[in-house]
Amino acid sequence: MAEPCSAQLQGEAAAFTAALRTLVNNPQFSDVTFVVGREQQKVFAHRCVLACRCQAFRGMLSQGLTGSKDSTSDVPPQGPFILGNVQPEVFLAVIEFLYTNSINLNSQIVLEVLTSSVEYGLQDLCKLCVKFIKDTLSVEQVCEALQAAVTYGLADLQQHCLAFIEGCTAEVVRTRGFHELSDTVLAQVLRSDRLAVDELDLVQAVREWAHVSSAVLERPVPEVAALPVRELRLPLLAPSELATLESHNQRDLLIPVESIAAAWRSHALKKVSGVPSHLYRPRCGTKPRDHHRHLDPHTK
Repeated sequence: MAEPCSAQLQGEAAAFTAALRTLVNNPQFSDVTFVVGREQQKVFAHRCVLACRCQAFRGMLSQGLTGSKDSTSDVPPQGPFILGNVQPEVFLAVIEFLYTNSINLNSQIVLEVLTSSVEYGLQDLCKLCVKFIKDTLSVEQVCEALQAAVTYGLADLQQHCLAFIEGCTAEVVRTRGFHELSDTVLAQVLRSDRLAVDELDLVQAVREWAHVSSAVLERPVPEVAALPVRELRLPLLAPSELATLESHNQRDLLIPVESIAAAWRSHALKKVSGVPSHLYRPRCGTKPRDHHRHLDPHTK
């Protein structure tokens, strides 16, 4: 007698996805409600879908359950669950991914969707967001993307953003995103030898960043700028530029006096002296100056 044959066959995935998409935010048969964002928009969902797709939602939807068959606490909480710190459009995008394993992204929401993917532990969604960001990266968005990459430990995205900034630094430093970088991320950017901008322009960009940060954080300019300023390569500036910088510095004390003095010392001695050697290395965008010929070639 012949052995019975068996096989697992796959139906059309697109039709299945389309059918599930009709359930997104559909009140019919829904058994849980969210109130989302400042708009307090209601979003309807199905707990079985959320629970099987996301550990974070499973925990949220299980709150209040005791495991006792005779307890009224065994009735799953219906909500509404209040989610005031997320935009409805962002939350609906996450819900769409949970139902269909696909998502419609745009540059206005992708960073917030990325944040939600990290918060909810959705690694596949995080990968889709990173891919979209890398594919659509722009001068206006790159600093926000870099900040997010550092915050969430996304090394690949971090490297991609830094390479992008290195290619168009002069444009990037004029963006709002640049002025909103944290001091640690800005310092990381300033460590690069490949920045396509002259050092004098970079000093001015850091000064503008520091004044914005000072106003936002309500802290003195020298305090908020302490970390990034260490990465400015003052010895690359010509004596006349250094003198002007010293004059401007009297207004806001952006740069420690010791750092300016060390730059003057390098001019006087015509050699590397008193500061870390990397601060003498010209960047890709550094304009040549006469005194650069005195820089130690071994530090380049």
